[in-house]
Amino acid sequence: MKVGLYFGTFNPVHTGHLAIANHMAEFSGLDQVWLVVTPHNPHKKKSTLLDDHQRLHMVFLATEDYDKLKPSDIEFRLPQPNYTVHTLAHLQEKFPQHRFSLIMGEDNLNSLHKWKNYEVILENHDIYVYPRVTPEVLLPELQGHPHIHKTDAPIMEISSTFIRNCIKAGKNIRPLLPHKVWEYVTHNLFYRK
Repeated sequence: MKVGLYFGTFNPVHTGHLAIANHMAEFSGLDQVWLVVTPHNPHKKKSTLLDDHQRLHMVFLATEDYDKLKPSDIEFRLPQPNYTVHTLAHLQEKFPQHRFSLIMGEDNLNSLHKWKNYEVILENHDIYVYPRVTPEVLLPELQGHPHIHKTDAPIMEISSTFIRNCIKAGKNIRPLLPHKVWEYVTHNLFYRK
């Protein structure tokens, strides 16, 4: 099975995340997309980042009606700070029957060369890239790479930061969150302070 890994803090997961994940699952040749919730870095100030399991629960609520989208807490059990190359190696060992790919925005692709062992990632894994509002000029060494696949996923201008700021300001942003996530956030009074 071909599995796309879509990493994020998902603080909170929103309709933009779902639109991109679903597009990748339906149109890129991937069989499933796992939304991998990135754990809180214990060395960083917590700020507005919700507890790991609260964010994972929101991803579960958001994806439970999608057959091809799955929440993943795989990084919760890995030593911190963690690197994507280690997560990929761990997943390949745990699920040898799957072929794992990365899903990322154009902006992240252009900083890929700064990632730990990025050459290993590029050599062994496909990368599916979704467009950002401002198109990025791809670094020369990445142009035409056989493992990099640019997709025509919808351009999403929604951000979790915008959603948190709106909730704090008392704005109704209900259409930007999956219904069950909206209910969970509202019930628990998240992002109010």
